[in-house]
Amino acid sequence: MNIARVDTFPLYYPLKQPYGDANGYKNYRSNFLFRITTQSGIIGWGECVDWLPALKAGFEGKIIPYLIGKQALNRVQLVNHIKQWHQRAASGVSMALTEIAAKYSGLSVCELWGGSWRDSVPVYASFQSYSYQTDWVKHSLDLVKKSVISGFTQIKVKVGGKPFKEDQSHIQKLQGLLSGSCEMILDANQSYDFSSAREWEKDFSKWDNILWFEEPLPMNRVGDYKMLRTILSVPIAGGENLRNSEEFLPLLREGAIDITQPDPAHEAGIDDYRHTLFISRLFGLRTSPHTFDGGLSRLYALFAQACLPPWSKMENKEIEPVEWDVMDNPLTSITPIEAVGGKVKLPIGVGIGMELDEEILKRYRWDGSVY
Repeated sequence: MNIARVDTFPLYYPLKQPYGDANGYKNYRSNFLFRITTQSGIIGWGECVDWLPALKAGFEGKIIPYLIGKQALNRVQLVNHIKQWHQRAASGVSMALTEIAAKYSGLSVCELWGGSWRDSVPVYASFQSYSYQTDWVKHSLDLVKKSVISGFTQIKVKVGGKPFKEDQSHIQKLQGLLSGSCEMILDANQSYDFSSAREWEKDFSKWDNILWFEEPLPMNRVGDYKMLRTILSVPIAGGENLRNSEEFLPLLREGAIDITQPDPAHEAGIDDYRHTLFISRLFGLRTSPHTFDGGLSRLYALFAQACLPPWSKMENKEIEPVEWDVMDNPLTSITPIEAVGGKVKLPIGVGIGMELDEEILKRYRWDGSVY
C-alpha cells in the first residue's frame, strides 16, 4: 500500500461577471485537484484551494517527493507532517488517503467512520450578493428567486460590503420577496464593529425566519461576540477560517457563538475537521460547515454531517445544513451530486461512491499563465 504516484490537476475558471462579498469581488474561481495512486492501483482524490502557482511549486518541489514510497495507510502521520508546510494541502492529502483507506477496506467513507445516521443532508443556497451592476440589489433578488423556485428553502446572503442602510434595504426587499417562505442567513464576513452589528437587532426582532447571523465581527473579538450574543435575538455563527479545534476553544469556553462553522478545506485534515464537529457537540453547540471552495471538500462535509449525531432530541429537528455554492462556478460540479428540494442524497458505494467528472478536469485545466 505504498504511494506510487501523485498526479495534479490545477483548475481555473475566469468569471464572466465578477461577484463578491464584504471581502471584495472575485474575478475567477480556482481549485487544485490531485490523485494519489498506490502501488496496488488504489486511487484517492484530494482537493485544496490557494494561489495555483504556489500550489504547483509546493507539490512538485516538496509534497509529491515526500509522499512517494510512503505507506498510504499512515494517514495521520503523513498529514501532520505536511501541515507544517501547507495547511490546506494537508487537508487535501487527508481526503485522498481517507478514500484510499476506505477502498482498501471495501467500505464507504461513512462506513470507515463508523456509519451514518442519515442518507441525505440538508443544504442551503449560498450567494455572493454583490456585483458591479448598477442595480445590484435587483440582480441579487433575481438570483435568490431562481434558487427558491428550484427548491431551496434556506439561503445565505451577504451584508457588510455596502453602507449599512443600503445593505438593510437589500435584506428588507429580500424579505418582501420571500414573504417568510424561506429561512435566511446573513453573512457579514467579519466586517462590522460591535455597535454596527448591534444595529441589525432592530430588524431581527421583527423577523422569525433568520437562521443565524454569520461572522458579524472579527473572530478574535471573543468578548464582543459574547456581549453581542446576549443582545441579538438570533443565533451567531462563525469559524470558517479557524484552523483547528484549539482555535475554536476560546469561543466555546466563553459562550461567544451558537453555531460553529469549520471548513474541511481550511483545517489540517479531515480527521481534525471531524474532531471540531464533535468538540462542538461536547459544548452543546450546533455546527454547520462552511464549504464554499470546492466540490470535493463539500462532499466530505456532507459525509461528516451524515455521520454526526443529531444536535437535538426533538423529532422535527434536522441535522444542520451544509453550504451549497449556487454562484457561477462549474468547478464545484466535479462531484456529480445535486441538491433536490434543499437536500442532497449521499452516494452509495466504496470510497466516495462516485467517479469525479474528468471532463471538467480537461476543460478547465489551468494553462500555467500568471493571473
